[in-house]
Order: sequence, then C-alpha cells, then structure tokens
Amino acid sequence: MAKTGTTTQGLRAAIERSGYYPTLVAEAVQAAVGGEPVVSYLVHQETTFDANEVRRHVTVLVLTGTRFIVSHTDEQAADATSPSPYATTSTESVKLGRISSVVLSRVVANPESYTPGQLPREVVLTIGWGAVARLDLEPASCGDPNCDADHGYTGSSTADDLSLRVSEAGDGPDSVRETLAFAQALSEATAATSSAR
Repeated sequence: MAKTGTTTQGLRAAIERSGYYPTLVAEAVQAAVGGEPVVSYLVHQETTFDANEVRRHVTVLVLTGTRFIVSHTDEQAADATSPSPYATTSTESVKLGRISSVVLSRVVANPESYTPGQLPREVVLTIGWGAVARLDLEPASCGDPNCDADHGYTGSSTADDLSLRVSEAGDGPDSVRETLAFAQALSEATAATSSAR
C-alpha cells in the first residue's frame, strides 16, 4: 500500500496506517528527516514469498527541500545469528543535486484507446544517485562475419539505486496515483536543483 502527502504529521500517519512496525519505522525516518519540512513522501509496503516464508517489507521515500531520503525495513526469521525474529531498518539521505535520474515506467492496458489522464496498470519508479550501478557487458565485434579477432567487450552502465514497482491489481489504484505524484514531485525538485547550479 502506498501513501503520499506533504506534511510530517501526514508522513507519520501513513507509516502508522501501513501497520508495519510503525514505531520502529517512524523513528528511523524522523531521525533521517530531522527538522526539515517534508515536501512529499511515499510509503510502500510489500509482501514477498521466499520459499516457505512470507516476508514483508516497507519502503519510505521522503522529499525535503534539500534531500531525498529512503528508508527500508525488512523482517527476518530467527536464524543462526539470532534466536528470535528481527527487523532491519536502514536510511539513506541523498542531496538532491546527487540524483542523476528519475525514471518512471508506465504499463498501460489497451494503448490504442489510451486517453490523457488514464491510470496506468502499473508503474515502476527507478531513482539513481550513483551508489549502485548495473554493468551489462557483451563481447564486442567489428562487423566482419569472417573476423575471429578478440575485440574486447562493450557494454553499458545503468544507475540502479532504487526500484519500486506498484501495480493497480496488487496495491490498488490509489497507490499507483500516489507513486505518480511522488515521482512528479521528485522530478520537479531535481530539475529545480540542477537549474539552480
């Protein structure tokens, strides 16, 4: 379930509504936000299936006037390092000027009859700031079908720091709308930051 909005109180309420260790998540997010006003936020809870286990996790994205904050909380079953179940929460604070890309992929049913404003079936929000990159390599060639020389490798590097998938079927139409709204707010903030330089 995704929730978006623009106030610190609204952020806390959205975290509480998610029902996923709200006290733990809210404390971590509040510590990262500090005293800055919240411009926009998105709270997304997701359930995944891992072999015989059901795992839940929540991602909280917060936009302030100067930073993009991402918080992620996972729960873990008891294991060799811990006799009881536990949760891990991490937060990262990124200056808006470091964000190199905000990619929003939309999946639309029946594109031939698409009308402006129609809600996508699903969206994938990918945000890059240079912390993680994916490198895709393949053997290079010269184009000569008879050439058997080693031409090394060619490839591409793609920023892949955060990717969040929200679907109408799994998360509901409001979650898709909220993800679109947060993506727009983040895109506008990063554009304003780069034009101010």
